[in-house]
Amino acid sequence: MTAVAARRVEDLDWRTWRATDRATLVFCVDGGRILLIRKKRGLGAGKVNGPGGRLEGDETPRQCAVRECQEELHVEPLNPKEFGRLRFQFVDGYGLDVHVFRADEFLGQARETDEAIPLWTAFGDIPYDEMWQDDRLWIPFLLAERTFDGYFIFDGDSMLDHTLEADVDLSEVPGPRADATR
Repeated sequence: MTAVAARRVEDLDWRTWRATDRATLVFCVDGGRILLIRKKRGLGAGKVNGPGGRLEGDETPRQCAVRECQEELHVEPLNPKEFGRLRFQFVDGYGLDVHVFRADEFLGQARETDEAIPLWTAFGDIPYDEMWQDDRLWIPFLLAERTFDGYFIFDGDSMLDHTLEADVDLSEVPGPRADATR
């Protein structure tokens, strides 16, 4: 079955699936708070998410995560650790392969840019109703410092199906690693 026709995770052969884009998300954590953003433009504009974006050139996912956080919030994550891998297939044909990082140390003060409004949020106050539907499934793993691996089918903003596994060894997850270039 083609990616466009897929409406369930099991409809695709994820071993041969290729994303349209590779991207990152990075979440800075300070005690019981997480740094979120309200996106101003691009995929998910208007939604609350974490800083991140598409890989450029030969950069690794980790390098991309740091660059995107600096561009979007003027914050530099220090030693971000990869906690998750998420694959998204949209019924319109777009596919996204996302590496998710957490940084418990960072430099700079978050400030608004043309791309994002910073939102320091207590763990218990995360506005899941303003986020992508999948976020409420895996962000608790990130906050608990548990690794995760997920596959999602979306039709626009609506999640049609998913699988998500926690406590995975990310070195055994198929596909490029956090430090691998394209």
